Amino acid sequence: MTAIDPRPGVPGADVGAGDPVRGGSLPKTPRTRSRLAAYVALTKPRIIELLLVTTVPTMILAARGLPSLPLVAAALVGGFLAAGGANSLNMVIDRDIDGLMVRTGHRPLVTGEISPRSGLIFGLVLAVASVVWFALTTNLLAAGLTAAAILMYVIGYTMLLKRRTPQNIVWGGAAGCMQILIGWSAVTGSLTWAPVVLFGVVFFWTPPHYWPLSLRFKDDYAAAGVPMLPVVAPLSQVAREIIGYSWAMVITSFLLIPAAHMSRLYTASAVILGCWFLYEAHSLLRRVRRGHEDVKPMRLFHGSISYLALLFLAVALDALLPW
Repeated sequence: MTAIDPRPGVPGADVGAGDPVRGGSLPKTPRTRSRLAAYVALTKPRIIELLLVTTVPTMILAARGLPSLPLVAAALVGGFLAAGGANSLNMVIDRDIDGLMVRTGHRPLVTGEISPRSGLIFGLVLAVASVVWFALTTNLLAAGLTAAAILMYVIGYTMLLKRRTPQNIVWGGAAGCMQILIGWSAVTGSLTWAPVVLFGVVFFWTPPHYWPLSLRFKDDYAAAGVPMLPVVAPLSQVAREIIGYSWAMVITSFLLIPAAHMSRLYTASAVILGCWFLYEAHSLLRRVRRGHEDVKPMRLFHGSISYLALLFLAVALDALLPW
C-alpha cells in the first residue's frame, strides 16, 4: 500500500508529487507495481476477458463456422482497445469515489501510480485507436458501434447514470453488450435478429450479475454516495428484481433458437443453464426471507459468470458441429 492515504480529508491525501513537505523532502511515487502493470490495471483486464468471451462465439455463429483468424484477431484487439480505453476513462472520472471504497482503493489513479492527466491521455488514445482499428481492419459499421459503446459507457453510465439512479447498472450495462453487435458486424457487415437477441441476453444478465456484487460491497457504495440498488432498497426488493431480470434473461436466451435456427445442443444447454440460474436466483430470495445473516450473494455472482461462459460456449459449438 502507498504511504499517501488517498481518502479526501486525510493528511497527505492532497499532496502532489512536486509539493514540498515537512523536512524539505518530496513524497515518493508509489512503486507497488511496475508502471506497465499500472497501465494494464487501468484497462480492467478481468472485465475485458468477460467481454471477449462473448465476442468469439458470436463471430462463430455469424460465420456459421470458424471465421478467418486475422478477422478474429482484429476483433479481439479492437475490443481490448475499446474496453480498455473506456475503462481507463471510467477510472479517471471515478477516482474521487474509488478512493472511498475498499474494493477500488488500490486502483492506480487512487494510489498515485498514474496521474489523472496521464490516465486521461491513455484512455483517449486507446478509445480513438479502437475506432480507427475497426474501420481499417473490419468495416465502418463495427467502427461506429465501437464508438457508440465507448460513449455509452463513459458518458451514459459513468458521467450521467452511476451517481444519479439505482438503475444505473441496468442501462449502463448496455455498453457491455455492444461487443456482441460489434463482433457480428465485423463478420457480416450487417445486423440481424440473432445478435440483437444475444445482446438482450447479456443486457438482462447484467443486473443479476452485478447486484450480488453490490450486495457484498454495499457499505463501500454507501460510503461513496453511489446509489446502487442494494444501497437504497431493502434486500427483499433487490432479490425480487434479480429474479425478474433472471427470468427475462432465460426467456430471451430461448428466442435465439428460432432467430438463429439453433439445434438441440444449444436448446438443451439453454434449458439446463437457465433452470440452474433461476434456482440460484430464487435461492437468494429464500435466504433473504429467512433472515440469514449471510445471504451469500457472491454465490450468484460467480455463478452468473459460469452461466454466461457456458451459454456462449454452447452457441459456438452449435455453429461448429454438423447437425
